[in-house]
Amino acid sequence: TLLEGATLVLAPPAAHKDPDALVKVILSQRITTAHFVPSMLVSFMDTTGADRCTSLQRLVCSGEALPASVAHKVRRVLPLTGLHNLYGPTEAAIDVTAWSCPADFDGAIVPIGRPIANTRIYLLDGHGAPVPFRAVGELYIGGAPCPSSR
Repeated sequence: TLLEGATLVLAPPAAHKDPDALVKVILSQRITTAHFVPSMLVSFMDTTGADRCTSLQRLVCSGEALPASVAHKVRRVLPLTGLHNLYGPTEAAIDVTAWSCPADFDGAIVPIGRPIANTRIYLLDGHGAPVPFRAVGELYIGGAPCPSSR
């Protein structure tokens, strides 16, 4: 952003589907932040040269569930790059929760994280009551990301 003194780099047309092209752009432009859907991150991490993309300070994932195996691979291949998982259903907003993957992450499931600013997350049963810790429930979202019903 202009506030941070960074430059926005747009990849060439169709590069978002070509991991080799993305590696070239990241290397040539010294990209520090990239946003992937997890399925494309899989392809990117499997591409020759992904390990040379050391200018990347952070990778952001959203749009699909982030498999733990992909998080483990990012941690292994780009250990100094921060990995952030975002979650948000279309009905609410683009993202409503965020989680930063710790360097020593070895979990079997990548969490969706905690609510972002001005957002509330509830896990409720079929009657609208909160469920106990670790119980199955329905995710309810409140706050600024939700459209007004007025």
